[in-house]
Amino acid sequence: MYGGGEGRDPELGGSQDAFFETDSFSEKTVRLGFIRRVYGILSVQILITAVMIALFIYVEPIKEYSVRNPWLYIVAMVATFAILLVLACCPNVRRNYPSNLILLGLFTVFEGFLLGTVSSHYEKDEVLMAVGITAVVTVALTIFAFQTKWDFTMFGGILFVFIIVLMCLGFLCLIIQNRYLSLVYASLGALIFSAYLVFDTQIMMGGKHQYALSPEEYIFASLNLYLDIVNLFLMILSIIGLARD
Repeated sequence: MYGGGEGRDPELGGSQDAFFETDSFSEKTVRLGFIRRVYGILSVQILITAVMIALFIYVEPIKEYSVRNPWLYIVAMVATFAILLVLACCPNVRRNYPSNLILLGLFTVFEGFLLGTVSSHYEKDEVLMAVGITAVVTVALTIFAFQTKWDFTMFGGILFVFIIVLMCLGFLCLIIQNRYLSLVYASLGALIFSAYLVFDTQIMMGGKHQYALSPEEYIFASLNLYLDIVNLFLMILSIIGLARD
């Protein structure tokens, strides 16, 4: 023990316990600010996406043009994939302000356009039903991720394997073109992306979880959560569409 008294720091002259409490409080403040920033960006992304989808399902000329021109879907998919590769594989780019926000904004616009082209092939009530279900599931899983004592961050490897299996099943669906197989694919996809939503929420939270994102990775965290919600929406929309056929 220090000569000046038990639990004292000889340089700071204060309580060692108080020092660690202050440091912990500072870390918690930074983490809360990080979470607020992520959900602020995510809210803007969802708003932009909702506007893009609304244009494609409520403006008849746009809806009809999208249905007649499938190349729009391909262009949007290529653009989103290219930007996604840059954001996912180039840490310096996604941490560099304001280019990171510009790229994320472009990605969101193209992704919204992509979802709009997909939604144009469904009825309005089917799309709205999918939006509603996705919103309820997202809110419920987010609350669960914040409240549960289970640590889902340790299951990253297992979830990655499930994604590979889902991709293989998707290619099989393209070849076989069977309604029931497609329904299994969409249902499995909804479960996997629901699990990913909990996983990505917890790695953003940090704390006692096994893995956590750095507060500098707010763009990456927003991107992960956005993709989870988007993919969950697509799977639910596909289930609704197949169930009504």
